[in-house]
Amino acid sequence: MGEDIREFLAEDWSAFQQLFVSLLHSSMPLLNKINGYLFERSGKQLRPMLALLTAKACNAGFCNDKAIRCAAASEMLHTATLLHDDVADDSDLRRGAPSVKALYTPTTSVLVGDFWLSRAIETIVRECDQRIILCFSKCLEDLAEGEMLQLEKAETLDTTEEDYLQIIYRKTASLFETAIISSAMAVDAKDEDIAAFRKYAYHLGLAFQMMDDIFDYSPSVKTGKPAGRDVMEKKITLPLLGAFHNAPDAESEKIRSAIRLIGKKENSGESVHSIMQFVTKYKGLEYAHARLEEEVENCINSLVDIAQSHAKTYLASIAGYMALRAQ
Repeated sequence: MGEDIREFLAEDWSAFQQLFVSLLHSSMPLLNKINGYLFERSGKQLRPMLALLTAKACNAGFCNDKAIRCAAASEMLHTATLLHDDVADDSDLRRGAPSVKALYTPTTSVLVGDFWLSRAIETIVRECDQRIILCFSKCLEDLAEGEMLQLEKAETLDTTEEDYLQIIYRKTASLFETAIISSAMAVDAKDEDIAAFRKYAYHLGLAFQMMDDIFDYSPSVKTGKPAGRDVMEKKITLPLLGAFHNAPDAESEKIRSAIRLIGKKENSGESVHSIMQFVTKYKGLEYAHARLEEEVENCINSLVDIAQSHAKTYLASIAGYMALRAQ
């Protein structure tokens, strides 16, 4: 699907790529070397893809320079969060390849992330109006608050589904929202279209993270990260919440006790295995799939009043693909 969308975006995608690389050029050779490594492993670049599709959907098939700038800034901000996350999570792999933290040092990863973050902000402040600047400012606040809430819940282990939705909105959906809404604002979209795309971005971001959390309990799916990583980090995500919802309270409490012991004893691997079995026994994955499908349906329905276009069709298909891929 990604290749089809990039072909559809054509010159706009090329303009984004050129701007993205040029804005991150530095006079420091080491930084350029690391940037080159990151460019080669840039993934699907979903957020700029969504930004450009949104601009075309709002503006009769046309992007402008501001929308392309918003697309570039959203990808810089996303990559900065990954560089910081690799240090916070002590991760040696990113998309199946060694992380910058592993290849160099944790400090290097943080500093490169800071550089990408600063260039993202500079990119927006130089050319965009206050509404767009505030979009990115709010996103930075959401990302910090989401990380702090996740850390708090890893200590208390009393995560509810409401807590979970707050975390994944702030840590994931807020960046989707920023990429999509800033791009709509950049092409002077109508207020009602911006409101519709805000709903689309919210539900899409939740669905994206739910899909990722389902993968963590699906060892057969190749995602570039080991299955069970979330529970090893004491993150209570949707499949486990679903199992808690279905299981007797006494069994759920035993599992919470097992999570508390992870990292404190030699047989943490056995604890993770028992937690995975608990999720299977009490149909946590089935629960998560049902919630994912709800978010995908809400996402697609958010576009109902947006004028029909090829860009809108691609936006709806991206949402549908998430539910399909998680099967």
